[in-house]
Amino acid sequence: MGGGRALLLLLVVSALLVQIRASDPVFYEPFEESFQGRWVVSGKDGYTGVWKHEKSDGHEDYGLLVSEKAKKYAIIKELDQPVTLKDGTVVLQFEVRLQNGLECGGAYLKYIRPQDASWDAKEFDNESPYTIMFGPDKCGSTNKVHFILKHKNPKTGKYVEHHLKFPPSVPYDKLSHVYTAILKPDNEVRILVDGEEKKKANFLSADDFEPSLIPSKTIPDPDDKKPEDWDERAKIPDPDAVKPDDWDEDAPMEIEDEEATKPEGWLDDEPEEIDDPEAIKPEDWDDEEDGEWEAPKIDNPKCEEGPGCGEWKKPMKQNPAYKGKWHAPLIDNPNYKGIWKPQEIPNPEYFELDRPEFDPIAAIGIEIWTMQDGILFDNILIADDEKVATSILEKTWKPKYEVEKEKEKAEEAAAGSADGLSEFQKKIFDVLYKIADIPFLAPYKSKIIDVIEKGEKQPNITIGVLVSIIVVFATVLFRVLFGGKKPVAPAKPTTEVKKPKAPEADAAGSSGDKEDEEDEKDETAAPRRDSCHLCPPPDDLVPLLIFS
Repeated sequence: MGGGRALLLLLVVSALLVQIRASDPVFYEPFEESFQGRWVVSGKDGYTGVWKHEKSDGHEDYGLLVSEKAKKYAIIKELDQPVTLKDGTVVLQFEVRLQNGLECGGAYLKYIRPQDASWDAKEFDNESPYTIMFGPDKCGSTNKVHFILKHKNPKTGKYVEHHLKFPPSVPYDKLSHVYTAILKPDNEVRILVDGEEKKKANFLSADDFEPSLIPSKTIPDPDDKKPEDWDERAKIPDPDAVKPDDWDEDAPMEIEDEEATKPEGWLDDEPEEIDDPEAIKPEDWDDEEDGEWEAPKIDNPKCEEGPGCGEWKKPMKQNPAYKGKWHAPLIDNPNYKGIWKPQEIPNPEYFELDRPEFDPIAAIGIEIWTMQDGILFDNILIADDEKVATSILEKTWKPKYEVEKEKEKAEEAAAGSADGLSEFQKKIFDVLYKIADIPFLAPYKSKIIDVIEKGEKQPNITIGVLVSIIVVFATVLFRVLFGGKKPVAPAKPTTEVKKPKAPEADAAGSSGDKEDEEDEKDETAAPRRDSCHLCPPPDDLVPLLIFS
């Protein structure tokens, strides 16, 4: 009887020990003490950014600080034992505070796979192979919480980067935020920001990762060539069509309106511009060096009072006889064979699996290139229990966040809505960033992101930004659905005489100059508007440019 009680007691104690062990983090770095001697700063060329052990602004809590602008940073912590990702749940979590905001830079972590025995941690750089890269990154058109998996193809032995599709955007503020990735044994991965789920995906789904972890079974045959007589033209000009005898290709688009008459009171002898009577020749003007001085021109005020001045000319009107260049009408091509595609062959790199073959995590590294300073990393965690991650979030991040949030509200109230983003505006910008990630808006993403960022800096134009992007969205959607813009009805001839406009003097910053200087980093050889239904909308339809 006594032996049975002893065995029962032993089982209870063992269960308690297992429960206690399960509640412990696999790895946890709160940076309560200096990182020096525990983390290794990269010694590779170019990584000159200085890491510091500093308090978070307004708190007594310490973190790992990016202390200088426009630098490359790299630091790594090797784990005592590699963490396997193949069995059970694994939680990756860390805290970041962008104390000076983030206009261009990364704040993500790299979970490094085991290296060669000869590898030195001081060699850590952007080439060091990782298993997972996770965290915020924002610069230009990029605004996302990355989740990238490097997976080894068992057929080829090559590692391939697989990016999470449509990841969440980075919060726009200077508060502390917690980023969590939960990897489940059923191939599910969940991305949380501040404990709130923002994205759920499946590792083996082609809809969730690009490229898909499992390659396609077939691929286009690289040796298959299109036959020379293959005709892909669905329509061809009618070979039997003849230009009508009355078709005048030389007729001008506009002709002089013979019925127009000069308005009464037209000032024929008055010039459109006159010398500025208030202009005075500068005292230091040297006729020999500077030439003969001439007063600057101004609009003739007499022209403003009358219907117009200068030599009157009959206005132009649309020529009813204009037909333009004649082209034979299109007919169905009797030799049309469809769009040629190479035949499919079995993909030599295809494989099947029930679960990704994750490499273990042997180290945690931060390797970034950022234009910002003030990026503070804290509370880096690897756990095998979601409750552990939630508990640490509640104890370490939440109290700080609530203090920061209250302080932010007080500052906004003091500064007024015109000087800061309200909660409503922040929600609008979060939605706009998600709209920018919609696949069919990809050709316009860089311009949309530019406008959103300008709106964030100028909160008073939030509504204008919202309207602009909605117009672009509607314009693109219309083109996708209806295949282009509707034809414009020809203007009716009119005898109305418009007042001639005086020539504008050249001025710096003209609209023409702005169009020439538009950002072209995501555009090449733009196609003609009338031949492309999915190309970026014309400038006159893009209200975005009003903020340029």
